[in-house]
Amino acid sequence: MFLKSHCLPLLITLISLSSCFGSYREDPFHNDFRQGHGYRPTTYHPYFRTFGVSNQGNYHNPNSANLFNYNNEIRPRLARARAPVSSKVVNVDDFGAKANGRDDSQAFKKAWKYACSSSQGAVLVVPRNKIYRLKPIDFSGPCKSALVLKIYGTIKASVDHSDYQKHGRRWLYFNNVQNLRVEGGGIINGNGRKWWEKSCKINKALPCKDAPTAVTFYECSNLKVAGLRIKNAQQMHLTFQKCVNVKVFNLFVTAPGNSPNTDGIHVTETQNISIKNCVIRTGDDCISIVSGSKLVRATGITCGPGHGISIGSLGAGNSAAYVSDVIVNKAKLSGTTNGVRIKTWQGGSGYAKNIKFQNIVMHNVSNPIIIDQNYCDQRNPCSKQVSAVQVSNVLYQNIRGTSASNVAVKFDCSKSFPCRGIFLQNVALAAQEEDIAEASCSNVRLSYQGKVSPPCTT
Repeated sequence: MFLKSHCLPLLITLISLSSCFGSYREDPFHNDFRQGHGYRPTTYHPYFRTFGVSNQGNYHNPNSANLFNYNNEIRPRLARARAPVSSKVVNVDDFGAKANGRDDSQAFKKAWKYACSSSQGAVLVVPRNKIYRLKPIDFSGPCKSALVLKIYGTIKASVDHSDYQKHGRRWLYFNNVQNLRVEGGGIINGNGRKWWEKSCKINKALPCKDAPTAVTFYECSNLKVAGLRIKNAQQMHLTFQKCVNVKVFNLFVTAPGNSPNTDGIHVTETQNISIKNCVIRTGDDCISIVSGSKLVRATGITCGPGHGISIGSLGAGNSAAYVSDVIVNKAKLSGTTNGVRIKTWQGGSGYAKNIKFQNIVMHNVSNPIIIDQNYCDQRNPCSKQVSAVQVSNVLYQNIRGTSASNVAVKFDCSKSFPCRGIFLQNVALAAQEEDIAEASCSNVRLSYQGKVSPPCTT
């Protein structure tokens, strides 16, 4: 009785203390500030609040602003995109596809229509070890249930320009499809060489005309594109336009380095898109992100040859453009004309903001870090204009490598709308040859953390 009356309260007290101490965890981010580690809270507080910057390399701050909320928002929606276990298998050969060098477009259209109308879900199969030639096709939705397109073989584009007269800038066009997966390890070949020969960038005497995009996803949601080889597009290889909740990974996108306007992955007016572990070697931007896009994450990108990873161009023709909340992380760029670039035309309006370029390695890149608010991609010189797309809150963190030009860092910003909140942390870029790398900076408001080389002098 004595033990019960005196020891029981003591036991309860010990359990309570153990529970309290066991659940306590000091905020490591706060602890870094308290102990110093080279931080200057008064100077850098706005940048830390915006980007969650740390001085510990790849340290993740659990309390920093999460721009993407991937686990809570995107992953559950993508999980719902999986086709049911009892999905119907639909083979394009069963609808008349021959893979004999002739056009198989009608067979693909019939197979898609049948699969899309299935209420139990469907797996549409393009068999391996076969080459199917296709004219422009619209794969339209909405479909009655989740759909998987398994491309095991090769799909090759028609080279007859007259086939594209009614379709303008598209070849394989997925329109208004929800819960779609496109995968299988096969090849999509845009057969673009005849288009490149007629480009004004190859033959200056020819008028500039648009060519088809190889694969376009328009107004699609809960979409996954994975494990494909996309090559030799007529112009752009893969475009996501007005899409929501997209996951792209393990793509191999290739075209010759001199092929004109052959962007690898083009993102426009699209939200919540993750691009991961892709190898892109083309004649233009490896990834281009343009107006209306936000919540874009590109991770593990291998780029080169090409024009690098670009935000823009934005604001062409005095238009308004809006891009925000973009992260490019763990990229390798080699032999590209640009590294990580933001490009805007004079006369535009809107913004490009909350952008992070981090953990990037560059080799022999001509313009490793560049913001160009005086972009001009036309034959005649661009006239001087006052208005501009506002560029703000841009972080360059843990970037290293070599520059093929003397100017490794270039901020050519607008006098009327200077670049604001540009933050560089742990940047080390050296000239590829024996020359000394330089930085050219005009109309930009900068802050530094850690070692930054080369630094801006103006």
